[in-house]
Amino acid sequence: MSASGTLYIVATPIGNLGDITLRALETLKGVDAVLSEDTRVTGKLLMHFDIRKPLVSFHEHTDAKKAATLIERLSAGESLALVTDAGTPGLSDPGNVLVELAVAAGIRVVPIPGVSALAAIISVAGIDMREFLFLGFPPHKKGRETFFKQVAAAEMPVVYYESVHRVVKNLELLEMLTSDKKVIVGRELTKMFEEIRRGTVGEMRAYYQENADKVKGEFVMIIYDAKKDRMK
Repeated sequence: MSASGTLYIVATPIGNLGDITLRALETLKGVDAVLSEDTRVTGKLLMHFDIRKPLVSFHEHTDAKKAATLIERLSAGESLALVTDAGTPGLSDPGNVLVELAVAAGIRVVPIPGVSALAAIISVAGIDMREFLFLGFPPHKKGRETFFKQVAAAEMPVVYYESVHRVVKNLELLEMLTSDKKVIVGRELTKMFEEIRRGTVGEMRAYYQENADKVKGEFVMIIYDAKKDRMK
């Protein structure tokens, strides 16, 4: 594999390790080092596939000096693979920062596509997703109500990621703003306790309030207006 001076953006499984691609494995085996959000998480992934590569942390708190050092390594001809804890780098994580620096430095950037919770939930939505709005994670505090007002007012389906710590509270707020819209909830996608539920905002709020044992793991949500769904 020719990898001189190349930054690879490698998608990794969001749960089921069997979802990793042959190309991702080939790439991880061929690079000089792997950049990861959490080296402990990535270390377990590499160990599972018997890949031994130096791990370098790269996350949202990585300073500009360290990022510049990585660009220097790439410019000197090294090949590096950037991974997130799970899924595709650049979606709600700092991957796009390094890509921007690499592009500015004239370094070749190659996508190694694979799993993402966004694509996974869309594939099983069963509604018209030719157009949709992706909003990442809702703000924790400041801007939270504005975020959900945007979700409630959107003409097209809205997809966002949700924290286990705020999913019920945010469904309560969304219900106050738009009680008639519908929700598709993907929880722990590809994992042992995968769950996909559908219903109105109020029904989903009630379900998770009444089933606290289900408020676990990672969530991805689609909020949509059933009356405007062109597939119906």
